[in-house]
Amino acid sequence: MTLSGEYAQEKAGWVAEQLAKIDETGTTDSVGVRGQQVVVFTYRGRKSGKLYRRPLMRVEKDGVYAAFASKGGAPDNPAWYYSFLGNPEVDVQDGTEIVSGVAREISGAEYDEWWERGVAAFPDYADYKKRTDRVIPIFLVEPKE
Repeated sequence: MTLSGEYAQEKAGWVAEQLAKIDETGTTDSVGVRGQQVVVFTYRGRKSGKLYRRPLMRVEKDGVYAAFASKGGAPDNPAWYYSFLGNPEVDVQDGTEIVSGVAREISGAEYDEWWERGVAAFPDYADYKKRTDRVIPIFLVEPKE
């Protein structure tokens, strides 16, 4: 069951361009960041209740997807971080497939394992970590049964 409702208008230029290309081609395979694959997380805004789509780096293992709240190493979390906490039901588009699941923030050994996996998929995460004093949150989205 995928999320339904009114979509918010995307404001960021590069995000809007990526989403338009994905919509045009029907697949996330048509875009990327620095030659790396992305997936699109669809989530409900914490305050607006509208649906948002966010392309993030593809970090996946055995059908479980990770969302890294890196914000390029900024000192604060991205807005979607708080939406995931408030409304954890999300959809993930990977290629042409859409997976529905519940996002949960991870910590400890599980965090360390996924952090390494994320840096292997997108090495820039290591640089982002050096730019900030905060722990970069990671959410996992496991498919609903």
